[in-house]
Amino acid sequence: MITSMSTFARLCRTVLFTGLALVALNGTVSSAQNTTGTLRGTVTADGGAPISDAQIIVRNTNSGVQRNALSREDGGYTLPGLVPGTYDVTVRRIGSSAQNRQVTVQIGATQIQNFALVQQSTQLEAVVVEASAGVETRTSEVATNITQAQIAKLPTPSRNFLDLAALTPGVTVTEDRVNGQFRTFSAGGQTANAVNLFIDGTSLKNDLTSGGIAGQDASRGNPFPRNAIQEYRVISQNFKAEYQKSSSAIITATTKSGGNKWSGNALVGYQNAGLVGLDTFQRRDRNIADSVARMTNRPSTFSRPEYKRTLVALSAGGPIVKDKMHFFGSYEGNYQDRANRVNFAQPPSGFPALDSVNLTQYNGSIGSPFRETLLFGKLSNSINDRSSAEITLSVRRETDIRDFGGNNSFQSAVDFRQNVSIAQVKHNYFVGALLNEAKVDYSYFQRNPRPASPGTASRIFFYPGGEARIGSNLSTQDFKQKRLGLRDDLTYSGVRLAGEHIFKGGASFDFVNYDILKDNRGTPEFAYRDQEGGQSFGFRTPFQLVYGTGDGTLDTNNRQFGAYIQDDWSPIPRLTFNIGVRWDYESAMLNNDFVTPKNVVDALTSVNSRLITPLDLSRYISTGNNRKPFKGAVQPRLGFSYAVDENSRTTVFGGWGIYYDRIPFDLFAVDEQLKLSHPEFTVRFA
Repeated sequence: MITSMSTFARLCRTVLFTGLALVALNGTVSSAQNTTGTLRGTVTADGGAPISDAQIIVRNTNSGVQRNALSREDGGYTLPGLVPGTYDVTVRRIGSSAQNRQVTVQIGATQIQNFALVQQSTQLEAVVVEASAGVETRTSEVATNITQAQIAKLPTPSRNFLDLAALTPGVTVTEDRVNGQFRTFSAGGQTANAVNLFIDGTSLKNDLTSGGIAGQDASRGNPFPRNAIQEYRVISQNFKAEYQKSSSAIITATTKSGGNKWSGNALVGYQNAGLVGLDTFQRRDRNIADSVARMTNRPSTFSRPEYKRTLVALSAGGPIVKDKMHFFGSYEGNYQDRANRVNFAQPPSGFPALDSVNLTQYNGSIGSPFRETLLFGKLSNSINDRSSAEITLSVRRETDIRDFGGNNSFQSAVDFRQNVSIAQVKHNYFVGALLNEAKVDYSYFQRNPRPASPGTASRIFFYPGGEARIGSNLSTQDFKQKRLGLRDDLTYSGVRLAGEHIFKGGASFDFVNYDILKDNRGTPEFAYRDQEGGQSFGFRTPFQLVYGTGDGTLDTNNRQFGAYIQDDWSPIPRLTFNIGVRWDYESAMLNNDFVTPKNVVDALTSVNSRLITPLDLSRYISTGNNRKPFKGAVQPRLGFSYAVDENSRTTVFGGWGIYYDRIPFDLFAVDEQLKLSHPEFTVRFA
């Protein structure tokens, strides 16, 4: 997915990590599932001999959905593809007493549960054994699971579910500030561009602009309703071959499902300026204002930023058909109100042209509202004991009136709008040691900043003591990313060769369209001074005009393909290797069809012919055919974990891998074309 060996050096991330973890007792190892968990273990007799053909029954305590498996000749069993949650696990075999446990399965983890059945001449009641909650230690990934209890109980005023990613070592989350304009997360000293977020297996990667996640590069809002998240896993290093489009950190989340009882939840949160502490700069401003007030015997001019935020959350879920079909839906509203102060300095007198504008009429404290609506719905169906399906839909709508105040009038504000919609259909098929997960999704991402008051030329006045801008905002942008994604993952755990193996492989195809309008400086900007370049203007006429014109649109398609294979191999119970490799390809990450205009080619050729050492113009001229997609994104990944003691209290783990990420389309491909088709001009009248 890179186009030259020079960018290879910038984008390829090779991570070498070896660590010693001193962790609490637990019985889990890493799983290869994106949004599900796995239950594994052995069934033995009371003397330790393996028991074959024992029946393992797991039942989700929330939905009543049931899965079955039989133990193998060596006593082992595997149940992959379990929705994260709490399960009643029952193990039975004729001639032995049944055992029952309640087990919590977490996203991305394999829960190890071993059963020792006691021989009985008669069938008795099941023996109930309490299983301890799993905390992962046996994995080569540097990962943290964020549980439903943490999501529900840990306070984060913004209700952005990404806030809890800060519990993972090495992960940084943007602070929730009153005047903050974006919320992202990053890891490993890299920018937010290098991360990826998966929700129910669908990637929210932002291909077009910065920020890593669709909708987060310039938003005060939340990417997904927190009350719809069941749990998630943050992997900051050494993630497996199944994960793509990240050289930094991965978050994979699973959403809630309805259960066998109808239930709901409602929440209202409120915060105003009095409930928010002052930051370092605000405390400095307050101290200065208070000092001046004491010296002049006047009231302090300091005031807290005007601000209030109301959060509303509603959710409900329950059965349509008990133990079979369930529904869950949620809504979250994020209503924020700020006030920005426009504060033009008093213009000098004696200039009738400037007096007629009456700049101070624009001064005052003016509201800056932000509104966000988040909707989510899921219909899940247990077709039979071998297959399940679900349909999900999520919608995000935002408006934000912003980017005014100080020297910019409310006329110059931006109406920043964002739309993110995702629809998805998933089907899981499981029989014995085989699990197949198939998924089709469609996502739509729109980022649309535009003038809040369009149709008026921008005017900026420079005068002693300040400057002032009135008129419409300078630019209109409309980025649209439409993606149709197909993915299939196959897991097989029935191989025993020098130990136990869990093989997993899969492929994904994404058909992506980028539809872009970037009308930068489409609003003409006139600049005024009293004098410029030795000439007197007296603010009557502008001394400079800056404007952009031409075709600011770009519409192109991209095809993305990824494939991987990996093996979790346990030669002995205390040692696990993860060996995998993936390959990624993009047909047009950098607008390969771009053709350098003939007038530019002619100008370069003319200048080049007069150089003492001519340049190789083939490196600077695109014909539409000489840019080839990068096909060398082969990414081997290796990890291991070894339990020093039998109880896995102390584990040594490490890993090595190559990880590729992509370049945002806007950074290179868009500007390359639009600088020629939509140039900016500066006209100086002085």
